[in-house]
Amino acid sequence: MDLVPALKEPLEQPLKSVLGPATAKVMAEHLGLHTVGDLLHHYPRRYEERGQLTHLADLPMDEHVTVVAQVADARLHSFASAKAPRGKGQRLEVTITDGSGRLQLVFFGSGVHKPHKELLPGTRAMFSGKVSVFNRRLQLAHPAYELLRADTDESVETWAGALIPLYPATAKLESWKIGKAIQTVLPTAQEALDPLPDSLRDGRGLVSLPEALLKIHRPHTKADIADARARLKWDEAFVLQVALARRRHADAQLPAVPRVPAADGLLTSFDARLPFTLTEGQQKVSKEIFDDLATDHPMHRLLQGEVGSGKTLVALRAMLAVVDAGGQAAMLAPTEVLAQQHHRSVVEMMGELAEGGMLGGSERATKVVVLTGSMGTAARRQALLDLVTGEAGIVIGTHALIEDKVRFHDLGLVVVDEQHRFGVEQRDALRGKGKQPPHLLVMTATPIPRTVAMTVFGDLETSVLDQLPAGRSPIASHVVPAADKPHFLARAWERVREEVGNGHQAYVVCPRIGDDADEAADSKKAGRTKKTSPEDEAEKRPPLAVLDIADQLVKGPLHGLGVEVLHGRMPPDDKDAVMRRFAAGDTDVLVATTVIEVGVNVPNATAMVIMDADRFGVSQLHQLRGRVGRGSAPGLCLLVSEMPEASAARQRLDAVAATLDGFELSRIDLEQRREGDVLGQAQSGARSSLRVLAVIEDEEVIAEAREEAARLVAADPELETLPGLRTALDALLDEEREQYLDKG
Repeated sequence: MDLVPALKEPLEQPLKSVLGPATAKVMAEHLGLHTVGDLLHHYPRRYEERGQLTHLADLPMDEHVTVVAQVADARLHSFASAKAPRGKGQRLEVTITDGSGRLQLVFFGSGVHKPHKELLPGTRAMFSGKVSVFNRRLQLAHPAYELLRADTDESVETWAGALIPLYPATAKLESWKIGKAIQTVLPTAQEALDPLPDSLRDGRGLVSLPEALLKIHRPHTKADIADARARLKWDEAFVLQVALARRRHADAQLPAVPRVPAADGLLTSFDARLPFTLTEGQQKVSKEIFDDLATDHPMHRLLQGEVGSGKTLVALRAMLAVVDAGGQAAMLAPTEVLAQQHHRSVVEMMGELAEGGMLGGSERATKVVVLTGSMGTAARRQALLDLVTGEAGIVIGTHALIEDKVRFHDLGLVVVDEQHRFGVEQRDALRGKGKQPPHLLVMTATPIPRTVAMTVFGDLETSVLDQLPAGRSPIASHVVPAADKPHFLARAWERVREEVGNGHQAYVVCPRIGDDADEAADSKKAGRTKKTSPEDEAEKRPPLAVLDIADQLVKGPLHGLGVEVLHGRMPPDDKDAVMRRFAAGDTDVLVATTVIEVGVNVPNATAMVIMDADRFGVSQLHQLRGRVGRGSAPGLCLLVSEMPEASAARQRLDAVAATLDGFELSRIDLEQRREGDVLGQAQSGARSSLRVLAVIEDEEVIAEAREEAARLVAADPELETLPGLRTALDALLDEEREQYLDKG
């Protein structure tokens, strides 16, 4: 799914025919590069300048790096070992410097001879290897290297040229080998078909694609790099936005049954029951949804809302509107705990309106059924019957809803909760159960910056709920530095006791369950590292576990309180029973994994202590924190960490403690992580196709590309006048990706 703008001959040539089978095999296996076009679109990660070298002081641990530096000194040592008992073992230690710092290289055994001859003091070279620590010093063991001399034809140009491109590389293929391979295929760039319409390119002063490829791989000045990147960013943004615009255009042609609620039906009765008025935001978003439901093509809407902003209420009103109009609505939840939770809260909110066909039910009522994988046979058979006869207007379930046996009378609306937890295939299978494509509402409590929404969910219209309903309380968040100030942790447990003493409840969240299965995995991970700083010590320790912490709390600081555990490996009935007891107020403290992250709603829970908080992502911490402060009493969230104050992990926690704005946190999260992680997850697990486009920095490019794409597709949906763009789309939308967007 790479954005390769031209895959016609000769850019379509397989690399093995150009570079030879051995190199081509490594490139395919380790970098996913198969054709000349793929290789031309493998851009440098950065550039070295001869006079301005990498800061050795900033090298990341355990990463494969390439540095350009000068040999300061080289010493050959002899030593005795099991293999060379007479002191004939040899170790070559070479110190390199770049003016900002020093780094030790070490070579052993027969591998010392070549570097001993070549790496003389004053020699300048590129070195590539994995950074590790030995005796508290950074080192590269057995790095590959390439001398930078001005006296051989091969390096004259590289060395004399001001900028040396450094490529994303692997242990099997160093940056300079990739660079040489690219120089071999670079003349082919002249043949690249340009996907951008001439008018767009000229209007924005962008260079042609062949010129951009030449400038990114062989720049003479920094301006060359800027020209190339500006152009290639547009390619990525525009091709993706055209794909999404065509998807929206095609969806607009699909037929759907308009669902207009009856004037005095279920929805009206439900609204009359509500003990509060809807917020302005809820009213606005509901109107957007109802307008979509009334049209004769399927709604495709993404509903974003902070934890506790009332998304479930908005979704329920949409479901009731569809039931009023004679259809059925299905809500798909990612876990059984969440499906049961939604079912309970929907039935509670609807009261007698959820008792269709039952004694005491309202005459306008419908039936609300739940369907999960662990249900008993009789209950399951009854639920399936209620769906096929239309008796049940609303069904809430897990992926069990998708099975072939499940039939609907008239499915009108699908609501998907926590979008990123479902494969696209699952949503598609559910949508396929309607006589005509049902309307689709996707909900997420993970705030997504506007640009990410445009890049990843660009085929969905977006609604945002950013107001908290009246009566929701603020949440105070604090970092508890357990290693620096152990008395802060003791105070944290006192605070939990105080909350319970005031009639409230608390969560304690841990990253791990603590049974044998995950114990083994963690000790393996911990054994892989040789780090020594306090930060590393904190990282090396296995993450704290639910079963261990619960045991310690019961015997220690929370002795005498009702403490229960909840984690993903418990049988579904046990999980549900624990959750019910906690919701009923029978349990004081729930020690859990992130199984409580989504959707668990206990208004009486006011405090949360997150152990090893640095092991969680920013968005995940924000989600977890949203479980407290759901009632009228203020919430408290304590982020416990052993990481030192200056560490990046602590800065991340400080950022979470400093703001309750999920959109702000999602930006921080995205800036701190590789975008591929964020986009990859949202793109159904596919590798992120973005090479030079950064969704946060390039907000403007993405927004403009979306407008241009919409204009172009409206005028020419089949792109008949733009063969280069069609070729680029074919490359982006390989079969799997095409299906992914189709299922959107």
